[in-house]
Amino acid sequence: MSFVQLLFNGFALGMAYALVALGFVLVLNAVNAVNFAQGDLVMAGGYLGVALAYVLPIPAILMLPVVLAAVAVIGLVLSWLAYFPIMRRPPAAVFISTIAFGVILQNGYQLVFGPEAHAVRPLFSSGVWEFGELIISKQATAIIATAAVLMAIQYHVMERTQFGRRLRATAQNRNMAAALGIPVRRMIAITFAAGAALAGAAGLMLGNQFFVHPIGGVNLIITAYIAAVIGGWGSLAGAVLGAMLIALFQVIVSAYVSYTAATAMLYLVVLLVLFFRPQGLLGQGEQRRV
Repeated sequence: MSFVQLLFNGFALGMAYALVALGFVLVLNAVNAVNFAQGDLVMAGGYLGVALAYVLPIPAILMLPVVLAAVAVIGLVLSWLAYFPIMRRPPAAVFISTIAFGVILQNGYQLVFGPEAHAVRPLFSSGVWEFGELIISKQATAIIATAAVLMAIQYHVMERTQFGRRLRATAQNRNMAAALGIPVRRMIAITFAAGAALAGAAGLMLGNQFFVHPIGGVNLIITAYIAAVIGGWGSLAGAVLGAMLIALFQVIVSAYVSYTAATAMLYLVVLLVLFFRPQGLLGQGEQRRV
C-alpha cells in the first residue's frame, strides 16, 4: 500500500476519532469531569446500525439521523442517572458513575447481541476507486465527508448561534450563566446528548471496518482521553488535532512496524508531550474552555 493510501486511510480514521474526542471534550468542558462512558456510546451507534440493518435494507448513511437521535437520548439518560444526582460531588464521583453506566451498556450489548463481533453496513457502498496505482476506499471517503459535515454543524452551532453561546457560557461559568437566566441543567443535559450523538455517529462509521463488540468502547475512550491530552485539555480544536495525530500514527507507523510496536511508540510520544508541553499542543497555561 502506498504512502498516499495510508495517509488517506489514516485521515479517515482520524475524522471518526475526532467525533469521539469532540463529544468527550464537550462534556468535559460542561461539567469539569470525565465521561468514561463515551467509548461505550460509540458502540451504541454501531449496534444500532447492526439492529437497523435487520429491518431496513438501506445504506448506513440513511440510518445516521436515527442513530444520532437514539444515542442522544442515551446521552440524556446518562446525564440524568450518572451526573445530576452527584453533580455537586467531586469529579471522581462522576468518573466512577460514568464507568458504571458504561459497564451497564456493555452488559446490555452482550445480552442482546451476544459476545461476538458484528459488522455495520458501509455508509454508501463498499469497494474502492482506482486512479492508476492509487486505490481509494469508498468507505473511507464517506467517513471523511460525513464527519466533516457533522463537525461543521457542531462548529456553526457552538460559534454562530445564540444557543451555542449559552452552551459555552454554561461551560465557562455555571453560576454566572444561571444568574443571567440560562437554564444550566438543560444546557448540561443537551451537552451530554450532543456528545453522545457524535460518539454514536463515529460508531456507525467505524463499525463497518473495525466491527462492534461489547467491550470495544474501552480502547476508544482511551483514544479520546489521549487526544484531549495531546491537543490541549478542554480545547475542541485540540481534540480534533490530537485524534488526527493518533490515527495517522496508528495507520502509518503500524504499516512499517508491528501494531504492538506502533502502540508503544504512540504512548512514548504522549509521555514526551506531557513532559515538554503538559498543556497540550493547542493548550495554554490558562486554557479557555469553549
